[in-house]
Amino acid sequence: MTTAIPPAMERPHFIGVGGAGMSGIAKLLAQRGARVGGSDSRESETVAALRAVGVDVRIGHRADQLAPDASCVVVSSAIRQDNPELVEAAGRALPVIHRAEALAALMAGTRAVAVAGTHGKTTTTSMLAVSLTALGLSPSYAIGGDLDAPGSNAAQGTGGLFVAEADESDRSFHHYRPEVAIVLNVELDHHANYASMDEIHESFETFVERVRPGGTLVVNADQEGARELTSRLTGRAGLNIVTYGEAPDADVRVVRLLPKGLTSEVTVVIDGGELTFDVAVPGRHYAHNAVAALAAGVAAGVPAADLARALGGYTGVRRRLQPKGEAAGVRVIDSYAHHPTEMAADLEAIRSGAGEGRVLVVFQPHLFSRTKELATEMGQALALADSCLVLEIYPAREDPIPGVTSELIIESARVHGATVEAVAEMDAVPDTVAGIARPGDLVLTMGAGDVTELGPRILARLAP
Repeated sequence: MTTAIPPAMERPHFIGVGGAGMSGIAKLLAQRGARVGGSDSRESETVAALRAVGVDVRIGHRADQLAPDASCVVVSSAIRQDNPELVEAAGRALPVIHRAEALAALMAGTRAVAVAGTHGKTTTTSMLAVSLTALGLSPSYAIGGDLDAPGSNAAQGTGGLFVAEADESDRSFHHYRPEVAIVLNVELDHHANYASMDEIHESFETFVERVRPGGTLVVNADQEGARELTSRLTGRAGLNIVTYGEAPDADVRVVRLLPKGLTSEVTVVIDGGELTFDVAVPGRHYAHNAVAALAAGVAAGVPAADLARALGGYTGVRRRLQPKGEAAGVRVIDSYAHHPTEMAADLEAIRSGAGEGRVLVVFQPHLFSRTKELATEMGQALALADSCLVLEIYPAREDPIPGVTSELIIESARVHGATVEAVAEMDAVPDTVAGIARPGDLVLTMGAGDVTELGPRILARLAP
């Protein structure tokens, strides 16, 4: 396996290096011996982890933070054109490389497995990376979330496999050339970049067309958008298609799924035989993610029984139904879910493992564009909880849209029978939760923004 530093990336500068996708690529380059620098808007555990592997991270964005000998600048789609470091790079005529292009360069010369889908990418990528590592295959990987500690979202392995999350949000997954591609689901999201489902399908088709000749597509047999994609691809020369799921015609078929509180047991038929293994995170969707990982690993040549056993040892990824602790008899769990399908799936999974206790949700909407298009569906999903607190919209890279506020979600939730309350300030959440929660309840902090920081604060407030 190659561990060479791609041309022009011996001295890269990452703008927004603390981001989930950016930090992993920076870490991989540092582990290959590149002199990596970068900037971020604030200190974080991820920034500290990057410094620990030799990345020179500066806080704030200023032109003078771009090193005199920088060889290129790496950006994500979230970086605005008026960023002073990007302006400085243009003035110096330095190459500007999108993070997906940088990751594609790192994947060159490897047997790449790229995991795509509207949701479930991080969990499935991590399941496969952790399991291959447990089997001693030493994969390289780049994941959009941390496994167990800040900075654990990427690693340079010594084996030939490279497992990577493939982001469809800005079409950047078109840069990859995988040997095995996974498509978990195809739904309309990222409304600033896609105007219709047809555009989404065209984008996923382009991604699949990049699979190397003789390679394999592992695709969901149960989800409508994924089945439509499969129908568009059937008969494509040089592409092996392996379907998975509960559908009777699935190639890797789920025949039994047994919930066990906050875990589950899944039985699949693969290559004519049955395999049963545990999944250490709750819910049908996580079990299906594990089956997708199993099918992809087998397509890459890993024995099914070995991989199933290794998948049983997977214990989850940060922010994907991650237990944060318990205080005063109240459990707190953190969820990254921000699309209605994800929200409903996580709430159904939590409901099945909550016992007699109530499920209380603290939800932070993510992006104005997503809220504008999906507020009704978000409210419907929140109605699966016993009680909800809804925060203001986390804007991330977006500017406000007139008339688009959390109130749209709250109105929908009430229409669907939810008990819901608006909370304008995050600082008010711990006290509000303490006034509602009682022993046996489960509190779920949910969203892709900084709502994740509330878990420890809620636990501290609940503690006797």
